[in-house]
Amino acid sequence: MPRPKNERIVQTPPIFTEFKPLGISARLLNKTSLSLDEYEAFRLADNVGLSHAEAAEEMEISRSTFSRLIEQARKKVANLIINGSLLQIEGGNVHFRKNIIKCLSCGYMFDMNIDSSFTECPECRSANLLNLAGGFGHGICCTDRNFNHFNKKKGGKYARR
Repeated sequence: MPRPKNERIVQTPPIFTEFKPLGISARLLNKTSLSLDEYEAFRLADNVGLSHAEAAEEMEISRSTFSRLIEQARKKVANLIINGSLLQIEGGNVHFRKNIIKCLSCGYMFDMNIDSSFTECPECRSANLLNLAGGFGHGICCTDRNFNHFNKKKGGKYARR
């Protein structure tokens, strides 16, 4: 029986979750799934420019685990570009540090701490909001996890990020 995977940390949920070649229907393409932890590894290494050691620390995983994740992610992105597959970012054993909220009325997007909540858009005051972390099934689990982890690291009873 394989060992259970440790939870990985993802800074924010992705804004876009599907990528495909233009002009071809998605139903005609082979589907490739990129997990949220592979997405985060790709973002940290190739967009932010962190070393494997720095990125592994950010995700709270070992450097060797990070190296495996980034290798898998790069192969999947290359497959999308070279072979024209449908790439979908989905699930994984992760927790978010921050969240992105999108107003479905005016399109305004803002990020916030995972434990914060808004009832209306700061731009247009609409209550028609999309919780991107919630779209991946996350919310209170990330809040509890970040709070407990932060307290363990800092030793504080009531310290919050």
